[in-house]
Amino acid sequence: MTEAALFEAFGGVRGMVETVVPGLLFVTIFTINKDLHVSAIAALAVSLVLAAVRLVRKDTVKHAFSGVFGVAFGVVFAMMTGNAKDFYLPGMLYTLGLAVAYLVTTLAGVPLIGLMLGPVFKENLSWRTRNPGRKTAYAKASWAWGLILLAKCAILFPLYWWADTTQLGWILIALKIPPFLLAVYLTWIFLAKAPPPIDVFAEMEAKEKAEEEAEERRRTERGTLDGVADDLGRDLVQEITAEPPADRPPGGGRHRR
Repeated sequence: MTEAALFEAFGGVRGMVETVVPGLLFVTIFTINKDLHVSAIAALAVSLVLAAVRLVRKDTVKHAFSGVFGVAFGVVFAMMTGNAKDFYLPGMLYTLGLAVAYLVTTLAGVPLIGLMLGPVFKENLSWRTRNPGRKTAYAKASWAWGLILLAKCAILFPLYWWADTTQLGWILIALKIPPFLLAVYLTWIFLAKAPPPIDVFAEMEAKEKAEEEAEERRRTERGTLDGVADDLGRDLVQEITAEPPADRPPGGGRHRR
């Protein structure tokens, strides 16, 4: 898989746009008029529009809807507390939780990146037991993602307490894309040096085809044996029912004097 293909697997350019635009709109409007309600409604509205565009184009909606839910949680939380900074808190907590998940799953021997990309590469979980080099690459990539996200959290959470809403918002926007691109690039580097994936779907198809061919051979062999048995049966019946030769008298051909 090329770097561009891997980038698309993580959402691509459109995924980045859908992640950045709602927050960018929120902080822009709030910077101008300091109105929490207008900023929140605008952010939620644009995230819904982006999701609707995905639906109309019949594209994958995973990234768009994850963005909608993230913005919705932020809007609800900020509205409940009345603090505009709380619009960012659910996303920050999600980032922290994701960082912990990357690290914990790697320590457990099931790196999260492998769970995410296994189906993309059509290898599912075969890398865990059948491809140790690939498992190592997934572990390195998961470490990279976890540490990068932890570093991001180490910057954002102090700002949540000490900075104002606009400062936090603009710094958060600035930290959206660069860490993501760095993590994707490192993932590509690690996987490029790893053994190729084992295509378990191709293996299953080959196994099914082999089983079908074996069954077809068995049916053919059974048909051949049945045909031979039928021929032998007919020959035997013909021999049993055949009349004796005319020059051979009944009773074994012996005559009394």
